[in-house]
Amino acid sequence: MLNQPITSFTTEPTVSSVKTAVKQQPFLTLSGVSKVYPTKKGPYTVLQGINLNVDKGEFICVIGHSGCGKSTLLNMVSGFANPTGGDVLLQGKRITKPGPDRMVVFQNYALLPWRTAFENVYLAVNAVHPRKSQAEKRAIAHDHLAMVGLSEAADKKPPQLSGGMKQRVSIARALAIRPQVLILDEPFGALDAITKEELQEELLKIWNDHRCTVLMITHDIDEALFLADRLVMMTNGPAATIGEVMEIPFARPRDRALIMEDPEYYKLRNYALDFLYNRFAHDDD
Repeated sequence: MLNQPITSFTTEPTVSSVKTAVKQQPFLTLSGVSKVYPTKKGPYTVLQGINLNVDKGEFICVIGHSGCGKSTLLNMVSGFANPTGGDVLLQGKRITKPGPDRMVVFQNYALLPWRTAFENVYLAVNAVHPRKSQAEKRAIAHDHLAMVGLSEAADKKPPQLSGGMKQRVSIARALAIRPQVLILDEPFGALDAITKEELQEELLKIWNDHRCTVLMITHDIDEALFLADRLVMMTNGPAATIGEVMEIPFARPRDRALIMEDPEYYKLRNYALDFLYNRFAHDDD
């Protein structure tokens, strides 16, 4: 990881600097990444100086205020956008376009409304594995719907499904092609609190079973502390960068109730809140 651990202290959580020695052969690397868009008023720098290494199987959450370039950052990992400067590398190879080794789960589900839940998953499997037999592809689709508890809803179309069920289909579709990196763009942001917690639990169980690398945008600090190995905290835009990276020390598998009884949880939470709302307060004026 690109983060040099610093000595733990009693009043604040351990936070590591992003300016560190590079680990040999990291799984995912963002090195000196910047993103600049041309505008009528001149170049507009969204991101600059992004340096981050992610280990294989690591779960990373990214937080920051609106406009700090979180989605732009993940778009460059997914291949939907290319950096203006610097490199985004997956296993040493530069990312220049989307690919089945990286799958994205969006907040708005991105399902085909005229297709059933099964068909939405099957289409992804068929696109990535066209040489597999139809029986194999159907089995993969059914297995992944079962994984997210939707076997009985396989023949329903998105308009017949609740928001939580739609997001389960979206997660099943992403995981069905076995991506190396799962990219989650505020996947639970539009859901009610109970459904959100249920899906967080399901996501952690699936991740514990399969351990793909996860990059997730969230505005919810509690969600990040429950899910992630590290929390990447962005400074405000324009020209946003990584301010700090917080190590989250809770052992896995995680129990939400036990974590919330741990005094360290509140130290971490308060530190992240201070970063967002004091040190990098968002100017809404």
